[in-house]
Amino acid sequence: MTTFVTQPTRLKRSGKSALISQIAAALIGGMALFLVGIFLVSSGYQLAYAGRMVPGVSVAGVDLSGLTVEEAAVRLSQTLTYPYSGQVLFVDGDRVWTATPAELGMVFDVGRTIQAAYDIGRSGGMFSDLAGQLNARQGGVDIQPVVMIDERVAHAYLEQIVLAINQPMLEAELQLNGTEVLYHPGQVGRVFDVDTTMTFLTIQLQSFRDGEVTMVVHEQAPQIVDASATAEALRTSLSQPLTLMIPEAAEGDPGPWTLDATTLATILRPERVPVGETGLEYQMVLNLSALQPFLDAIAAEIDRGTENARFIFDDNTRQLELVQPAVIGRNLDAEASQGAILNGLLEGEHTIPLSVVLTQPQVRNDATAESLGITERVSQQISYFRGSGLARIQNIQTASAQFHGLLIPPGATFSMAEVLGDISLDNGYAEAMIIYNGQTILGVGGGVCQVSTTLFRTAFFGGYPIHERYAHAYRVYYYEQTQYGYDANLAGLDATVYFPLVDFEFTNDTPYWLLMEVWVNVSARSITWNFYSTSDGRTVEWDTTGPQNIVPPPETEFVMNPELGADELRQVDWAAEGADVVVTRRVYRSGGLLFEDVFRTHYTPWRAVCEFGPGTDDPPSLADALGICQP
Repeated sequence: MTTFVTQPTRLKRSGKSALISQIAAALIGGMALFLVGIFLVSSGYQLAYAGRMVPGVSVAGVDLSGLTVEEAAVRLSQTLTYPYSGQVLFVDGDRVWTATPAELGMVFDVGRTIQAAYDIGRSGGMFSDLAGQLNARQGGVDIQPVVMIDERVAHAYLEQIVLAINQPMLEAELQLNGTEVLYHPGQVGRVFDVDTTMTFLTIQLQSFRDGEVTMVVHEQAPQIVDASATAEALRTSLSQPLTLMIPEAAEGDPGPWTLDATTLATILRPERVPVGETGLEYQMVLNLSALQPFLDAIAAEIDRGTENARFIFDDNTRQLELVQPAVIGRNLDAEASQGAILNGLLEGEHTIPLSVVLTQPQVRNDATAESLGITERVSQQISYFRGSGLARIQNIQTASAQFHGLLIPPGATFSMAEVLGDISLDNGYAEAMIIYNGQTILGVGGGVCQVSTTLFRTAFFGGYPIHERYAHAYRVYYYEQTQYGYDANLAGLDATVYFPLVDFEFTNDTPYWLLMEVWVNVSARSITWNFYSTSDGRTVEWDTTGPQNIVPPPETEFVMNPELGADELRQVDWAAEGADVVVTRRVYRSGGLLFEDVFRTHYTPWRAVCEFGPGTDDPPSLADALGICQP
């Protein structure tokens, strides 16, 4: 049996490889033919346009298709006149600068531009050239002109603009020179950035088109640019005098007060003040250190205390009779007045009402005895001043008038010194003998203690608590006078007042108002002091030790007075015995002791003083003979 061996698989592989080889050979051949075709087309295209621009090529929109290099140069030179006819604008606000590109250093390089145009479809390999040719033919290729810029020329042009734009930053200035307002507005600082602007200029020139160049200007704003409104407010304020007045002034009110422009200029000033978080502005403000003295002087005329109406009590009708109208208190509000002055001036006003605070009195003119709880006389005391001179009587009348018709509120502590105020010649007092610094001398207000002594006794016997009382340094026999003579038991019941150091105070500790009447009878040389209120049933018991530990007065002192003549004597101080007195008071109400107080008084022995003139041989003997200056 014969065996045959076959290899079918190998046979198949051999057939496939041959097929692949055949296909590859065909592709390579086709590609070669394709490349040859492309080469022939490109070469033929270049050959067809040898020395000429390929179709579709333009420069800045000027078609150069098919033109020779020379023809293209002529066309571009005739058409693209931008360097000499173009306009480049520089705009800053409402200012405009216009220049041709040539004036800015621009030069059109025709040769390089044409070379760039001619190279389209020719400057690369076969495929690149073919693509360039196809692009130019189908869609067109527009190339930018080649330009050159002489930066020195451009810089020189821009530097001329610098001179017009650059300016320093200036703050607004506002000040007063006397009544003259000096004002200079502020200015924004500006710096023209030439280098950055050159970048935008280069871009504009390379576009080969008319247009505006972006100008770069750096600005620095001052804190205050404009203060014209404040300057005008100052000029208006100083254009005429300023008049200040009390609002709704009545006849007899003080004022008006006028400040002339020169004076007004001292109280006004421009001042830089913050506005918002970071801003500043000039404002017209007041110079308070200069204004305040004017307001203080005005306040001295305007200010007055509140005064209750004053009355007397008619014992028959048991009604009040008005003797002095109430006074509404008035005080200048300095701070509010400052604001009124400034606001008025800012509004162009020159007659400005001041700000005044009014305080109504507790007791008005229409008060009644019933409303105040006044129904009867609750205390009365009389003192005498026989032997007083005219000056002392004048002082007694002047001081007494301060208290006549005065009302003391329930629960209030009354200060005599506060009501008396300044005892001076200007206030109606005369010079009379007073005790001062250990001696009796001629002084203003001698006799006022006659009034304080009478008030002390009225409060004492009325049963009112007494908080402050000072006795005289020595016994004054005026205060021990009675209707028909003297009573030593009145020693220790005197009181002195010397404003503002020595006072007499007592309290109206009842629930009713207390009305005081003070009557001076010059012919009888007496003061009658009445308290009117409603009795709460209190009664007073008192006792006195009378003068004890009596010390005789020292020998008379003789003092020469060059103003007196020979054998002329004048007594200027009077002798008084020294003594101690203790007065005890017990005040009862509803059968029980309300309170008890003790008043201790020590009187210093007091020598008589006698003045004599030069040439008097024996003053003591002469005094004995005349019966004066006795110890």
